[in-house]
Amino acid sequence: MKQLPDTRRAHTLLHQQGLTIIELMIAITLGLFIVLTTIGLLVASKAAYVMQDQQAHIQETGRYAIEILSRAVRQAGYENWHSATMPAQIEAAFSASVIGRDAMTLKKTAPELDSLTSTGTVNGSDVLALRFFGDDAYGEEGAILNCAGLPVAATGIEQERGWSIFFVAKDSSGEPELRCKYKSKTSWNADAITRGVESFQVLYGLDADGDGVPEQFLNADKINAMDGQLQLIGDNAAARTSDFNRQTYWKKVSVIKLGLLVRGSQVARDDALRSEYDLFGAVYSDMHAASDKGVRVNESALPNATKNRVRKVFTHVIQLRNAATGDGA
Repeated sequence: MKQLPDTRRAHTLLHQQGLTIIELMIAITLGLFIVLTTIGLLVASKAAYVMQDQQAHIQETGRYAIEILSRAVRQAGYENWHSATMPAQIEAAFSASVIGRDAMTLKKTAPELDSLTSTGTVNGSDVLALRFFGDDAYGEEGAILNCAGLPVAATGIEQERGWSIFFVAKDSSGEPELRCKYKSKTSWNADAITRGVESFQVLYGLDADGDGVPEQFLNADKINAMDGQLQLIGDNAAARTSDFNRQTYWKKVSVIKLGLLVRGSQVARDDALRSEYDLFGAVYSDMHAASDKGVRVNESALPNATKNRVRKVFTHVIQLRNAATGDGA
């Protein structure tokens, strides 16, 4: 048999081992398809992980906020009956143990509620102020603490009753946070409890007949309007204040209903934006959204940078443990 020259035989073998352009294009296409499919799976997996992480974060944030608020509300009106001498009682002339303001916020260092303002309010969030006496010791032995974890004095003086004031404000980066305002030994301050609270709303169960069951739930503006109709008598300013404190409807509050709208810390959604969130249900919002700002939050009205974050509404109803008027009344 005649053999091919070495050069022709090598060329033939090289030609047989190569790929045509069509085969190469098919291989590249299949490779790109596999790579794109893998990237898609990774992106979908990451999106699912971020969504689950944000939902868990929101659950933890909401539950923690409700827990802190619930403890403070149940402590409102506390009187120290463990005193070895005379228990510190809330007298009828003392101010109310529960005070609220609608669509307001506060400054950190101003005393009590002196710095109330509607400027900078986050989605019409409310202010909830709670007052109570402390335990026997003002120091490490004290068992009654304010919302910052500081012990409160056990004296029977009205001005020395403790404060736990809750409101919403934005931090330096623009993130809304639920804050606790309190008085330390030397000054007033406010600390963040949880971040991502876009709306904080409060309704108050009014027990007008004193049977322990509220007949209606009202916002702070309506209770304050009812207080404004009280006929205060007397020429002396102290007497007028004392008389108002005896009559105020805030001392008829027996139940507090809380509503919070909490958002995640990062974008985690690509679905269509939800139209609205009703913190106390659609029925209440349909009737009172125009007069009670913040109970209905429209997602379309939120800043573009935060619209696609995960959100959840938390509600909780708390029965006051201590007499609204105080046992010394």
